[in-house]
Amino acid sequence: MLFETIVVGPLGVNCFILGDKQSNEGVVVDPGADCELILAAVARFGIKVKYVINTHGHFDHVGCNGPMKEQTGAELLIHQGDLALLSRSSSSATKYGLQVEASPSPDRHLEDGMRLDFGRRSIEVLHTPGHTQGGCSLYLANEKLLITGDTLFAESVGRTDLPGGSHEQLIASIKGKLMPLPDETIVWPGHGPSSTIGRERRVNPYINE
Repeated sequence: MLFETIVVGPLGVNCFILGDKQSNEGVVVDPGADCELILAAVARFGIKVKYVINTHGHFDHVGCNGPMKEQTGAELLIHQGDLALLSRSSSSATKYGLQVEASPSPDRHLEDGMRLDFGRRSIEVLHTPGHTQGGCSLYLANEKLLITGDTLFAESVGRTDLPGGSHEQLIASIKGKLMPLPDETIVWPGHGPSSTIGRERRVNPYINE
């Protein structure tokens, strides 16, 4: 499988590009900014983007939704619980002194347990609210790979002091949906370095509080 992380925007969002080499189908997760950089990587891989997926609706993760859809023809997916955040992404960015293009509406909504196939690869959607009400993680069991958005970080967890956030709900999501996954599962968060489920189970102070 093709897999690349591109750190985009002033808030350092991890945008992920996944591709199946046999079919050349691919997925872009959280295209938050630097649209031309992301599109150049897609072109370099030679993949046809089937899905653009937002793990949640905060402006730093959705800023290139429009150009990605326009240039690739991909479906845009986000959980229904974050539709309000998505619709306010441009105005929310302005409050932080940043500019983000308004996002188009999603083509479909992510749902817990949904499977999204691209070529021979399959993503399982895990609804993991807490950072936002519609926050989702993306699990590729065969590749032992988990994209957690802003739910789980290396030795940390997502902030819950923004509207719609709940620390109790976040910890319940992590313990109920993510910690049961195999130890060797590689965790790729929305910001910062990667980790593994086994390591986070051992050392993450928020999980062990």
